[in-house]
Amino acid sequence: MASHRKPRTSVLTSPGSRRTAAGLTTAALASVTLLSQTADAAPRAPRPTIEDVKQKVDGLYRQAEVATQKYNAAKERADHQRETVDGLLDAAAKRAEKMNASRRELGTFASAQYRTGGMNPTAQLMLAKDPQQFFDRSHLMERLTGRQQQAVTDYQQQAAAAARQRAEASRSLDQLQNSQAALKESKRSVQQKLAEARQLLSRLTAQEKARLAELERRKEAAAKRRAEEEARKQQERERQRQQDGGSTGGQTGGDTGGSTGGSQSTKAEKALAFARAQIGKPYVWGATGPSSYDCSGLTQAAWKAAGVDLPRTTWEQVKVGQRVATKDLQPGDLVFFFDDISHVGMYIGGGKMIHAPHPGANVREESIYYMPIYGSVRLG
Repeated sequence: MASHRKPRTSVLTSPGSRRTAAGLTTAALASVTLLSQTADAAPRAPRPTIEDVKQKVDGLYRQAEVATQKYNAAKERADHQRETVDGLLDAAAKRAEKMNASRRELGTFASAQYRTGGMNPTAQLMLAKDPQQFFDRSHLMERLTGRQQQAVTDYQQQAAAAARQRAEASRSLDQLQNSQAALKESKRSVQQKLAEARQLLSRLTAQEKARLAELERRKEAAAKRRAEEEARKQQERERQRQQDGGSTGGQTGGDTGGSTGGSQSTKAEKALAFARAQIGKPYVWGATGPSSYDCSGLTQAAWKAAGVDLPRTTWEQVKVGQRVATKDLQPGDLVFFFDDISHVGMYIGGGKMIHAPHPGANVREESIYYMPIYGSVRLG
């Protein structure tokens, strides 16, 4: 029986099999190596230049400022609507109290009718202890009838007014909820843009950060030279007007320190004094002071110190006052930037302004030519 058994063949232990396994292993290693080389050879995205990074970061900061103005507008609406709702709810509570008083008076009349039982005058005379009591009661009922009619009218009027106030309060609550939703979305947008900017900057090496700072210094220097050049031109125009015998009043340049009048000049000086006192404080989006500001928060606070109430956003502030040309700017004038009017600063003369620039920077003096100018206004 054993002689008929076929001997087993070990594939792994035979010499030929070992050669086959080795060949497979070699081929597998070659494949892995080839794949690794192919992966290494895949083109990598080029690292962005510092100029590209700066342009991207500046764009994100600008987008964040637009979102900040939307946030400021939504917050202003929400605050106003919250005050309206609170006022309506207070008025509704007072109206409800008046309505309850009218209801109680109606209840008194109903009780009086119940006590008399609605009996006719003859029956009441027969049951009265004496005729005088009957006549006194009849006189009182006649008076109550007139008062009851008035009470019914008062109650109806109070109920209708309460219904109108409830409807108005409901509409205001809906508006408040919409404003709060817009507020939340604007806040999310600001935070997203700033996070993207921070992420871009965090990837830079020390050498790249130094290069970025150098680009910023060059931009500031160019803007400063432009401001000095424009200031010289303004002074030359002023000297020419004086030589021609023209009046220096009215629309004079900020470099000469002229003003349109004592009252306006005094207010501008107060606003500028306040703005100068804020130099060095950090930019914080949505902030109105006293420890931090965004751009429109600073201009609003400065002019409030001078007794002038400005709207909250750049988009509303640009509508206040008188429009003036850049060449006619005076200290205290508001200068707005970019086509979307997303930034504002306060002119101080010499082609410079005080403004809250962007996150990561402090309130400072800077050339108005650092950014593209949209337009300027003078407050009366």
